[in-house]
Amino acid sequence: MTDTTGSTTDLDDEVRLERDGDLAIVTVDRPAALNALSPGVLAALARTFESLAAEGSAVRGVILTGAGGRAFVAGADIVAISSLTPEEGEQSARDGHRVAAAIEALPAPVIACIDGFALGGGLELALACDFIYATDASQFGQPEVKLGLIPGFGGTVRLPRTVGLARAKELIYTGRRIDIDEAVQIGLVLRRFPDREALFTGARETLALISANAAPAVGLTKRVLVAAAGRRTETATELEIEGFGDAFRTDDMHEGVAAFIEKREPRFSGS
Repeated sequence: MTDTTGSTTDLDDEVRLERDGDLAIVTVDRPAALNALSPGVLAALARTFESLAAEGSAVRGVILTGAGGRAFVAGADIVAISSLTPEEGEQSARDGHRVAAAIEALPAPVIACIDGFALGGGLELALACDFIYATDASQFGQPEVKLGLIPGFGGTVRLPRTVGLARAKELIYTGRRIDIDEAVQIGLVLRRFPDREALFTGARETLALISANAAPAVGLTKRVLVAAAGRRTETATELEIEGFGDAFRTDDMHEGVAAFIEKREPRFSGS
């Protein structure tokens, strides 16, 4: 993003965190390696999202992207994982799941902005986000079986929830890549854009609409949606009931209701 204002933080020189008011932009910055997820990148991403969560309602939205214009994230760092033992392989998967869990635990919405390849661990990283926006030049896939592996950062869990079990099986079993047309058709990509500039403009517009609402309500809604996914109806509805009750404990709920009754715009405080 060339028009971002505010502070920039480099984490291990491979993950950048930029701030523009209450918007955070997290960039995987390994363009020479197509932003592959090395152990260092995974650790930096986990720390980044965990630190953003600690800021509470000061963060109203996050854009997650990759540098270089060729890839969002082209996958895990194959060289780094090539010599792992089975036990180390499991730990690598846990590291990837830690990042995904940190993204899902963040109360603020996260939009994956994809321009180029989102393959393997890259697609799994995007699937942990709330929405996937992508340019027309983007490609997607879970090619792990071509390396004798399986998705290890959540692909077998989140891809079926997004595109359905049969489509997920077909994509994972074949390891084939799909283009933007098919990604939109099957519901993997929510919105498509002609180029990178339009992509970030669209993401900013969406996050601006969201940030006009009560931050606690958005966070509670995300909590329920993430926790209820794949659960039995009885369990999922109990999670919603609990979240609905928690909303009544927030100042913003009382302000929003009062503003509606008084026919004025609400003045949310984020509490």
